[in-house]
Parts: sequence; C-alpha cells; structure tokens
Amino acid sequence: MNSFTLPIVLSGPMVRRADSTEITIWIATSKSYRILGKIYGITSIKDPKSFEYRLIHTKTEPHTIRMGKQLFIHLLKPTPYKGTFPTDTLLGYNLHFKRGSEIHDLQTLGFLSKDSPGSIVYGNLDYPSFYLNSSSQNSNILYGSCRKPHGEDDDTLASADLLIEKEYTNLKIQPNTLFLLGDQLYADDVANPLFPVISRLSKELMGTGEQLELIDDRLKNEPFHTALNQINGRKYIMENFCQFTSSHSNNHLMKFGEYAAMYLLVWNPDLWKVAQDRALFESFEELVKNQQVHFVFPDEARNSKEHKKERVTLKNEFTIQQEALISFQHFLYRVRRLLANIPTYMMFDDHDITDDWNISYNWKKNVSTSPLGSHVVANGLAAFWAFQGWGNSPETYDERFLWMMKSYFKMLTIGKMNTYREDWQTTLWNYDNWHFVAPTHPNAIFLDTRTKRDYNSNPRPSKFGEIIEETTRAPQLLSKDGWENVTNTLFKSGWNSGSPLIIVSPSPLYGLGLIETFLHDFVYPLRVLGVNVQTTFDFEAWKYNGKGFTEFLHYAASWKPSKCIILSGDVHYASAVNAKITFKDGRKLTLNQLTSSPLKNMSFGGVWGALMKQIIALNALKRKNNEINRICTPSYYIKEVEEEDKSDTYLWKDRIKYQLLDNKSIIETKNNLGLLLIRRRSIKNILLNSDHPLLK
Repeated sequence: MNSFTLPIVLSGPMVRRADSTEITIWIATSKSYRILGKIYGITSIKDPKSFEYRLIHTKTEPHTIRMGKQLFIHLLKPTPYKGTFPTDTLLGYNLHFKRGSEIHDLQTLGFLSKDSPGSIVYGNLDYPSFYLNSSSQNSNILYGSCRKPHGEDDDTLASADLLIEKEYTNLKIQPNTLFLLGDQLYADDVANPLFPVISRLSKELMGTGEQLELIDDRLKNEPFHTALNQINGRKYIMENFCQFTSSHSNNHLMKFGEYAAMYLLVWNPDLWKVAQDRALFESFEELVKNQQVHFVFPDEARNSKEHKKERVTLKNEFTIQQEALISFQHFLYRVRRLLANIPTYMMFDDHDITDDWNISYNWKKNVSTSPLGSHVVANGLAAFWAFQGWGNSPETYDERFLWMMKSYFKMLTIGKMNTYREDWQTTLWNYDNWHFVAPTHPNAIFLDTRTKRDYNSNPRPSKFGEIIEETTRAPQLLSKDGWENVTNTLFKSGWNSGSPLIIVSPSPLYGLGLIETFLHDFVYPLRVLGVNVQTTFDFEAWKYNGKGFTEFLHYAASWKPSKCIILSGDVHYASAVNAKITFKDGRKLTLNQLTSSPLKNMSFGGVWGALMKQIIALNALKRKNNEINRICTPSYYIKEVEEEDKSDTYLWKDRIKYQLLDNKSIIETKNNLGLLLIRRRSIKNILLNSDHPLLK
C-alpha cells in the first residue's frame, strides 16, 4: 500500500477561547511549521462593503505537539503588546507558516480566495473574522449537540454559517459564540462506507501507529486478527475484549489515529476530496471482493441462506449510509468557514468516546480493568483533548500533562507505544479538570458529567406487573467532590455572585417530563424481564437520580446568580423550560433550561420512537398551557403534586412551565441549532435550520 502526502492543513483554522487579553487559534497540519498569527481591527469606510484593516501589534505564543507521522496539532495564542483587544468590533486574522525556506499564509493556501468554495471569509472581507462581545445584556450564543455524518437530514450547523454570511457586518444579530455540547463525533457509530477511509487515513496520519495486539494478544488470533480491520468486524471484540456496551459497535473507533481521522473528516471537506482522488471510497461489491467486509455467516456453502440474507442487509445499510455521507459533504465547506469565524467552546458527551461511557459503576469497573477497553477510552480522551479540550482553556493543562502527551505520542510515532503508555493512560483516566469556564458574557461554566460521577451502590426496587426486583440506580452525573471542584473553578475565574451565569450541562437538568416519565414508568421496569434498559435507553438525565438533581439545585442556588440559564443537548429533541424552585429553608432559584439537539442525527425511529411520539402527542397539548408542580421528598424521590398541595415534607419544590418553540409546540424533534439571544430584559430562544426566516 503506497503512502501519499496529505494537504498542509488537515483541519482548521478554528477560533477557540477568546477574550480581550488573549485569542486562541487551533489548527492541525500534516507537517511541522512554526505558525504565527496577525490580528487586525476591521472598520467599514463609507460604503459598508469597503473595509479598513488596522494591524494590532501582538506577540504569538505557539504551542505544537506532534501526534503522528503526518499529524501536528498547533495552538496559537496572540496577545496584544499593549492594552487589550478591542471589543464589539470585527477582528480579522491571518496565519503565517514557516518551515525552513517554505513560507505560506492563509492566502497562498487558498483560504482567502473569495471565489473559491474553500474560502473561509465572508462577503468582501479580506480575512476570517469574529468579535469579542463585552455585554451580558446583549449576547448572541449558538448552541447544540449530536452531529453524526450519516445521521438523517441536513447538517444544521451549516445554518449558522448562512446567518453570519447574511449578517457579517451586523454585530447586533451576528452570533458571537458557539457552544458545542457533546457528541461532536460518534466513535461508536461509524458508517460502513467511511470505515475503510478512516482506517487508511489513520495509517497516513500516524505512520507505524498502534499495535493493539501488544495490549490484548487475542487479537493475534483468527478470526479477530482479520475482523479487526474489516467493515462490520469489531462488535465481538468491543463487547468481549473491551467490555463496551454500545449497540452500534461494529465499526467502533479504537486506535488514536482512527479517532483523529474521524475528527478531521467531520471538520475538513478537503480530506473527502483526497479520499475520492485516492479511490478510498469503494463500492460494496469491491469491498466484498477484496475481503474487507466481515460476515457473521461467511461460509456460503453451508450457510447460504443466512449469508445471502446478511449480505443483502449489509448492502442496503451501506447504500443508505453512502447517500447520507454525500449529503454531509455538501455542508462541510460551510461548517469549516463557521468554525474559522466564531469563538467556539466544546464539551464531550458519551459518543465522543463511546456510547454508555461510565453509565454505571459496573460499566466503569469492567472497562477500566480491561486492558484493551481502558486503552480505547484513553485514546478517545487524548483525541478529545487534542481536537477539542485544549482550545477550551489552555492554561488548565499543566506542564506535566503536556509533557506526558508529547512523550507518549513521540514514542508512538516511532513504534514504541509501550514506553509511556501506562503513565499516559493513568494520566487521562484520572484527569479531573475537563470542566472549564468560558470567558463569555455572561460567563459559562461547562460541566463534565461523564468522568466525575457518583454511583449509589444501594439498589432500588423496580416493579413490572406483579414482579418486583432490585435494579441498579442511575448515577449522579456529578459527585460532591466534582461540584466542589466546579465551584472553585467558577469563582477563581473572576465570576461573582449577583452576576448572570450560563451553566452548560450536556444532559438537560430539566428535560421534557412527559418523555422522561414515559421512559421511567414504561421502559425502565423492562429490566426485570431481562431487557438491558440501563444501556439500551440511556437513563442518564439528572432526573433519574433525585440526590444528584438536588445537588445541582443546591449548588446553583448557593452561587446566587442574578440570572441562570442552563444550555444542554444530548436528548435528540429541543425544548425550553422555565422552572421556579423553592427550598425548604426559603431560598428561591429561577432557571431557564434550553435544549437543542440534534444538529444532525434525527432519531425517534423504530418501535420505541413511534411509541414515544404517541406519548408525546397525547401529553403535549395538555402540558402546553399548564404548569407542573413537583416536590422532592427527604428520600430524594421527585414526584408531581397538585398545585394546592400544602405538604411541608419536602427538600424543595418547583413549578415548571414549558415554553412554546418556533413550531408552536413544546418539542422539536427535527435537526436544529439553538440561538440564544440575551437582552437586558429578556431572553429569546430560536431554533435554526436551513429554512428559518432569519436566513431568508
């Protein structure tokens, strides 16, 4: 297999953490370059389509880590020599690349050519641009989650690009921040046509790369040695060697290079062209002929009926996914331009690593004690750090952490993966500062609801008909120690009580109760009949653990924000909820929970989806105009009560009101991207898609 040269820019540039003192720009390249950034203040002159560019004198602190043979991750931090960057005005930037006598900038690399589909500039501007908002009373924030390349329907992240394209000089309307709230990729649900492309791209990125058989020697044996690299071949390995529980693990990402390749493919349209030029996308028939497809029933002579049936099923799935991927590519140029023109903050959820990640104590124990499973999780976390986490809050990652990343990947690149592997893996599994505060207006505290969970070992009774059985409780999504750590981080950031605050929780605190109640009352009891609903149906809303829900409310109230907005994704629907909470001691808290999901992955399909839609239809009209009253008992049981209920046996009580969305319903199940408009006296929640009137 002949190697080939990858494009200079593998992904980016992206504007990441940005405030008046420092701007962070992320970019991935295939070669080692020294990259410096230039920042310009942009003002319009007379004609609103003519602009003047004033160079702001800065010094750039470049950080580069080599993560593979052709993979270099750069984080640039231009800071002004004097004063601060101007706020509430457009800022442009250019990047200058140097490698020996080789010199480039964004213009020579083709990113600034206005007539090119690969341009990352808007309108008549000369450079990609963004602005630093200075007011908590006038802020436009995009938010959303769950973007799968072969997910159903259009990629709504591209609708934000359409909005900026239309309003790139109107800072009153133009979004100033983008929050990506989880599932930026689906490591556990990889399309069949994409799997061979990821495998080949991984090899080009990493060179010698990982030898997973050095971690689990069963992979040296057949059929696992062959199945590992075949389409549809990894499910048994993931379930039995890694102890994962994803229902779509046939093509699960395992190697770091595979995670890296997937990140690059969901952000960079140029790599799709490379893959097409190199004929990496093959037909199903070609893949079968070349023995690149794994069949559970491979022996056609003895299992002809089973094999034929399996072959037809796989081919139909392949064709459907192929069509979805073609649609996904169509939007990628817009997505790349968007990410180059807006400060972006990202938090993981389960699919960034694997479905069901830390869903229960047993899951975490089983995977952490599996050599191969714990290694795959470490790969996912390392990839999250390199492609998402590092740009959120660079100062969080100290010299020891950076040294470990550099050292491990240096050894991995030259084929000595075991030199630092155990220490590297321990560092990632034990890291406890994935949460961070974004310097937005208002400030936003991003919660890590995956790695700092608390698991209640006491079982709970579950009843189905006359059968009663003890079942595992849902986890607290953030432990008490986790909350203390978050609180310290929040106040050290400079945020003060009495100021407005955004809390970013990948999973909603207040979901749509009618859906959660359906799951809780009708689905969860199926566990006693042998249905693994803990993993099948993702019981990970805050509501499913009353103690965890209560801890959230108590900490939010103790911070005393003047206005508190919770932004979430995860659940594959959008909703808006207003909640007024009263604690037993008389304290009060008002929350606005806004949820936007999915960006591109419409669900609610199949039998369970149809049943859930019926439940929604039956309940939505009743809930539209009525408030819901609930109490939490001293045993942390949350239940609905009548409004006139005068019981004083409670920890807290709340009154919930569902808000109407753009579609005049209290729920949106189509792909959507949230746009939060914060004004002095109001907040407005808009759900964007390509057909929204704002984009006309």
